[in-house]
Amino acid sequence: MDRYRGNSQAIADLVKGHAVHRDVYVNEEIFELEMEQLFPNSWIYIGHESQLKNTGDFITSKIGNQPVLASRHRDGQVYVLHNRCPHKGVKIASEPCGNTGKFFRCPYHAWSFKTDGSLLAIPLKKGYEGTGFDADQAAKGLTRIENVKIYRGLIFVRLAKEGLSFEEFFGESLSTIDNMADRSPEGELEVISQPIRYMHTCNWKMLVENQTDTCHPMVAHESSAGTAVSVWEREKDNFTETPMAVQLYAPFMSPYEFYEGAGIRVWPNGHGHTGVSGSIHQNYEDVGGYQDMMVEAYGKERAQEILGDIRHNTIYFPNIMVKGPVGILRNFIPLGVDKTLVESWVFKLKGAPDKLYERGLMYNRFINAPTSIVGHDDLEMYERAQEGLHSNGNEWVNLRRLWEDDEPEETTEVVNGTSERQMRNQFYAWRKFMVQNMDQAVEAAE
Repeated sequence: MDRYRGNSQAIADLVKGHAVHRDVYVNEEIFELEMEQLFPNSWIYIGHESQLKNTGDFITSKIGNQPVLASRHRDGQVYVLHNRCPHKGVKIASEPCGNTGKFFRCPYHAWSFKTDGSLLAIPLKKGYEGTGFDADQAAKGLTRIENVKIYRGLIFVRLAKEGLSFEEFFGESLSTIDNMADRSPEGELEVISQPIRYMHTCNWKMLVENQTDTCHPMVAHESSAGTAVSVWEREKDNFTETPMAVQLYAPFMSPYEFYEGAGIRVWPNGHGHTGVSGSIHQNYEDVGGYQDMMVEAYGKERAQEILGDIRHNTIYFPNIMVKGPVGILRNFIPLGVDKTLVESWVFKLKGAPDKLYERGLMYNRFINAPTSIVGHDDLEMYERAQEGLHSNGNEWVNLRRLWEDDEPEETTEVVNGTSERQMRNQFYAWRKFMVQNMDQAVEAAE
């Protein structure tokens, strides 16, 4: 018997504010409902426009458990389509990216489609004459997704026909994407390499909340980043400059007091970021000529404003993180209740020195790769949590740090940098959208 399906009150009861029930991480039915209700009704990132420079270029992605396909058509527009042949349901494209030429061709029966999704040709089409085929949905080709928004080059999609607009969903949180793009003297980002893809044996929400957890770095990463720092302290007198690796690793050992003062900002709908007045990215050495480029492009005051905004991790609910100062976006793609694929992308700042892109690539390899010494610390914690949450000793996950009885759920505010406020903010949004969408689905079915 279903415990949660059709019972929005049971869903609401999983989130208390200061605690969430373990079922949000381990229950298969909850995961299925997220795929049905949360992801289709949210604005989900699927890729960047620079990946689709030429006619026929395409990328594939997933929105929840729904495979999608984006392509550049001959009219210059980007179209997002359901990645499913209307004949037998076979995925049209299985590669992460590529160029299909003038049309897509189904590998099963050779139905072909224009790059805007419309039907181009069917083998032995005369076999459909007089069958009423023209009235079928299949005759229209690949189903097109209408709610697409390209913002500063980033492509977002909402599968549901009705819902919050892009601007309503993200609101002021878009300032992080603006800041990341504005770090380019030309105001544009581009993708020129593939991401690091790394499978995690845990629920996707664990990865999201970890991005604003500032009480774990100095503990979980002591054996990795801590060791790197101790070796540097021993050897630094033999160097004339601080290696980039040390610049990237050392801040992970910042003390609690640093994070407390750095602050966390929360926004409505589950978005928020660490690093309001301080960040582990603030002390990187300058790249020669970059600041002069920025001043020439924006003027001194605006350039200082852009570069002085050193936000650490920005969470865009439900499942991406943006690290503006190093140009990284991480996409947490749920594949199962305890299986999450993480894609870590590095953006190049158009017109900026290549050294900045090199720093982003190195950060991604040092911190986010399967070979990273830091990433493995987190992965072990996720796997231990996923296993430990099956213990019946306690069914609740505690989020009470700096919690207040009258904590508002829909607000913009800055709080202590070691607060679990953004984690609670994430689950307030999770509860709101899950309940709201489930209730609407029930009403539509009646």
